[in-house]
Formats: sequence, structure tokens, C-alpha cells
Amino acid sequence: MDLFARSWTALRAAVADLSDEDFSRPSGCTGWLVRDLVCHLVIDAQDVLITLATPADGEPTRDALTYWEISGTPPTGDDPLDALTVRLAAAYEEPRLLTFHLDDVGSAAGRAAELADPSLRVGTRDEVLTVGDYLSTYVMEWTLHHLDLIAHLPDAAQPPAEGLARSREMLERIAGSAFPPSFSDQDALLVGTGRRAPTDEEQAELGELSSKLPLYLG
Repeated sequence: MDLFARSWTALRAAVADLSDEDFSRPSGCTGWLVRDLVCHLVIDAQDVLITLATPADGEPTRDALTYWEISGTPPTGDDPLDALTVRLAAAYEEPRLLTFHLDDVGSAAGRAAELADPSLRVGTRDEVLTVGDYLSTYVMEWTLHHLDLIAHLPDAAQPPAEGLARSREMLERIAGSAFPPSFSDQDALLVGTGRRAPTDEEQAELGELSSKLPLYLG
């Protein structure tokens, strides 16, 4: 729960530090500018609020690892929801309106997460998870999107080290194998999720794990 809060706070702070010009730069998400990614974060925050207010009966059907749908093909940006996000982001016109909305809804999502009982069960995407597992998935979500946000902003603040480490651990468990120790947490996440291709040296170090990568998480 604490790691969710730290990862989310750091990501929102990184958005707050953006200049107006930064919103027009490309992000690490295929087909999205930074403004599109920030708009997606607003939608993510809404999803957190909705899910935490949707109690569920029955045994959990997913956990923090099995929550993710793994695709063998990279996103193209042509998905209808992705396209809607781009149109919605453009409708804000001024970056300050988008940052205000993220701060408003994002702060509420953060407070709701702090107040939630991690043992309770909630429903999302027609699945049942404990609150603790659901929020753990968002540690990965926030960390990856923080990397996406700063992909072309070399001076921007990095995600929290503990969020990077936890996300790497989760990705390794999903993959069923550990990344070589020579990989930094950030490089393991970028290569492991297809956000960048491995170098020839990294490819050799990956060994059998390379046949399982990249993992496109959805």
C-alpha cells in the first residue's frame, strides 16, 4: 500500500514539473504524446476510484501477477480506447487544464487507496482481486508509465528506486525467470516489456529468457 502511494506521488510530481512544451513531446507509449499519456493517467485514476468503490463477493480470480493479460504483439496505438484517449487529450487544449484534472482526480485516488482495507475484495474487468493485489498491479502501472513519461525528457525525475525494484520482481515472476544481474531495474523493465530492444550484448546475456520476451502487458 505504501509503495503504491510513493509510486503514484512521484509520477504525479513528475507531471507537475513538465513544461507546456513537454506535453507535445513523444512519450514512451507507441503513438502517444506526453499529453496523451497524462490523459491516460487521469483515466487510470478514475479506474482506481471506481474499483475501490466496487466491492465483490466470492474468491479472488486474479492476483497481482495474473491480473495482467500478456500479448505477443506490441500496441499500435490504433485500439479504439487508445484513439479515444488521444482525442480526449487534445480537447483539453491547455496543459494546465490536464494537469489540474490529474491532480484533482489523482489526489482522490491516492486518498482512497490509503483508506482502503487491503484484505477486502473488489471487482474490475469482470475479475475479483483483493485490494492489496489490485493496488500492487498499479505499482507496476505507475512505474512503467513514469518511464514512458520521461522517455524523451532526460532531465526529468526518475521513478522511485523501490518501485523499479518491485516492478522488476513482478515482471520476473510473470516471465518465470530472472533478468541477468548486469541489467539495471530500469533496463530490465524497458527491455522486458518491449519498450526498447536489447543490445547485442544484452541479447546474449538474456540467454533462454530472450525467447519469452518481450512481454506486452495489458
